[in-house]
Amino acid sequence: MSLVQNFAEKLTANIEKVIVGKHQTVEMAVIGLLCEGHLLIEDVPGVGKTMLARSLAKSLGCTFRRIQFTPDMLPSDVTGVSIFNQVSRQFEFRPGPVMAQVVLADEINRATPKTQAALLEAMEERQVTVDGVTHDLPTPFLVLATQNPIEYEGTFPLPEAQLDRFLLRLSLGYPSEEEEIRVMEEQQREHPIHALEAVVQEEEIEAAQRAVREVFVSDAVKRYIIALVRASRRHQDVYLGASPRGSLALYRGGQARAAIRGREFVLPDDIKALAQAALGHRLILTPAARLADITPEQVVKEILENTPVPVRGRE
Repeated sequence: MSLVQNFAEKLTANIEKVIVGKHQTVEMAVIGLLCEGHLLIEDVPGVGKTMLARSLAKSLGCTFRRIQFTPDMLPSDVTGVSIFNQVSRQFEFRPGPVMAQVVLADEINRATPKTQAALLEAMEERQVTVDGVTHDLPTPFLVLATQNPIEYEGTFPLPEAQLDRFLLRLSLGYPSEEEEIRVMEEQQREHPIHALEAVVQEEEIEAAQRAVREVFVSDAVKRYIIALVRASRRHQDVYLGASPRGSLALYRGGQARAAIRGREFVLPDDIKALAQAALGHRLILTPAARLADITPEQVVKEILENTPVPVRGRE
């Protein structure tokens, strides 16, 4: 697992040249990449959501496009459009910004549901269909989406089907006093994002992703994952629990977290560390729970506390 460990260390160190004091969140972003999943970065304005996405994108030796979502955007602005060529007398496909290896969907909840839906096929099937013709997306393919959870005017909440396609939901939170001072000092003359360069190549990404899939997951850990997910479906405050995608997110994420730490097997601690990021955005609470100000994070925490942990992670 040294290949994955070295890959993650190199990538994390580069991103942390821009993102100060958020090692756990940066590591989660790298885990999402290794799992070939998509990331939703959700937090209050100004804490570095877009910077995290841009830093990860610039650190990868891949094609990158940014989509600034607005209410007047159309699906064709994302996927592309077929235009009739007067010379050749044929329709030609003009690819949209989604036809890149790394796509930053900035403020995704500002787009209308119709435009948001343009990403569904791309995120799940790694392809887009325009005018009845299917176009494959490049590999690797990663969507990094950002949204502000507290601003509701002019926004359209992501539907459950869209949220479920994100492997992990990340947040950064406010920096500490020392970290905020360091941020000011590092941006005194120029933002460090401008000096950031790619530190890995496309071949390294694919090799690391293949290696992660070989990490051993015991039957005990598999049952632990299923127990957590099933508990989310039975919880009294939950109207709709985590889907099988939630189980796969914990499974794949556990493999990646173990590999990053140089292990060839997954421990229950890996699953516990990923539970909030993998399950929180997949839970729909009951109206009574929302009125009582109960949050999905509180529900996941309660599930973790009440679900027995396997004594041995490898059997």
